[in-house]
Amino acid sequence: MTLDQLIAGFRDTAIASCADAMDKIAGHRGYLGHAIKPRINDKKIVGPAVTVLEEATEEAHPPTHAIELIDSADAGSVIVISINGEADVAVWGGLMTAGAVANKLEAAVLDGAVRDITEIKGDYDFPVYARSASPGTTVGRYKTVASNVAVTVDGIEVKPGDLIVGDIDGVVVIPRDKAEEVLEMAREIDEREAEQARLIIEAGSLQEGLAKYGRI
Repeated sequence: MTLDQLIAGFRDTAIASCADAMDKIAGHRGYLGHAIKPRINDKKIVGPAVTVLEEATEEAHPPTHAIELIDSADAGSVIVISINGEADVAVWGGLMTAGAVANKLEAAVLDGAVRDITEIKGDYDFPVYARSASPGTTVGRYKTVASNVAVTVDGIEVKPGDLIVGDIDGVVVIPRDKAEEVLEMAREIDEREAEQARLIIEAGSLQEGLAKYGRI
């Protein structure tokens, strides 16, 4: 499948089904922990990852790699920022959002905090998934050290080009080389669960409705 076909397919597939398919196909979880959740809106997001790595510093550096990536990433990309789970420093704010909207990025997923939430929500309604909210700047605390490299977010490796799928249920990271297989299985799970739901309603029994497939 082309990237566009994969993106369209995942937009119509439940996040939970994607998580279940990743469990089976990859042999490990692909979903991020519950702390990384929508902070602006409940829009579903699907797109290829572009990544930024940050590390601690006492020097006052602007987030150069992130700024450059926002301007250079392809439209529809999801910018993923790794900062080792630092919840009290904002790696994303209003100006970065303006740049992301101007360049038609899909969303931001942050292993850190977001700030300027009122501005982002009111002016842009841009999807941001973040560990927390904080007014604190990274300047003088953290610096960007690389972009479009493999990073770790909440214990899950994210490589450039991996598909990021998210909604109010959470975020799933799907390796690009497994995306077609994950999508196929996730669609099958969606179909089975729709059939199970119909059987439960018809039978008036959860147990009877589950018996055909033996799963919940």
